[in-house]
Amino acid sequence: MHKYYLDHLQELEAEAIYVIREVVAQFDKPAILFSGGKDSIVVTHLARKAFWPARIPLPLIHIDTGHNFPETMAFRDKLVEELGVQLLVGSVQESIDQGRAKEETGINASRNALQIVTLLDLIETQKIDAAIGGARRDEEKARAKERFFSHRDDFGQWDPKNQRPELWNIFNGRKNMGEHFRVFPISNWTEMDVWNYILQENIAIPSLYFAHEREAVYRDNTWLPVSEHLVLREGEKVEKKLMRFRTLGDITITGGIESEADTLEKIVAEVAASRSTERGNRSDDKRSETSMEDRKRQGYF
Repeated sequence: MHKYYLDHLQELEAEAIYVIREVVAQFDKPAILFSGGKDSIVVTHLARKAFWPARIPLPLIHIDTGHNFPETMAFRDKLVEELGVQLLVGSVQESIDQGRAKEETGINASRNALQIVTLLDLIETQKIDAAIGGARRDEEKARAKERFFSHRDDFGQWDPKNQRPELWNIFNGRKNMGEHFRVFPISNWTEMDVWNYILQENIAIPSLYFAHEREAVYRDNTWLPVSEHLVLREGEKVEKKLMRFRTLGDITITGGIESEADTLEKIVAEVAASRSTERGNRSDDKRSETSMEDRKRQGYF
């Protein structure tokens, strides 16, 4: 009798597809949170496989801070056109104009936390009851507390002490009026798993992940890309560097690393040899020891 075995990536893929299908089965109006980063791209690819040959039966949600990398926006628009899916965009600038959010000031100002209000408003107006994201437990200690189905109260807040048990991968999507869930199908993946899967599936990703030359400033042990939003500090010098990004966020908070990895194979080899975390170059995570958990409690991704 022939025995069928799944390798490591096939097991992770099967688990994630199972979670995505559970979301569509249990919820009335789910959606995929799409940032344009590698993790949300992988989740979208998995959703595509989960319902093939039909189209993905979920809209994509993108929160536009106005400080995005131009390459990320171009990639987003191209992918949405290719997939033929609905794109729901929440604008942080509109939230600011309406007085729903307040712009930070100062040399370290960021719009990262302002996404919370915009996202929760969009979830409420669109009546989204499950938002699928690409967060992974290995990324950050606050995300290590997440379940696959992460319950949010009617204020959009996350309480790590109020999560449902998920014994034998049985997921409980029951909720009260006004509540919703965040769902993380690739919770058990590592950064290495993600890159190996992208290589295996030959998934298209933004050019920002590959080594390229750009102007940058060295600040807080990372290379911040020069943009119209970057305020130079006294003594800082703009340099041209061959660099790439391990994680993508706003252009104002995402630091790059010096690298010559211009192919997926080279990226996999580089990540395998790295001894630093992928979010180590995100300035929004360095504001305090609990910055990620604080944002998540308020409704962050």
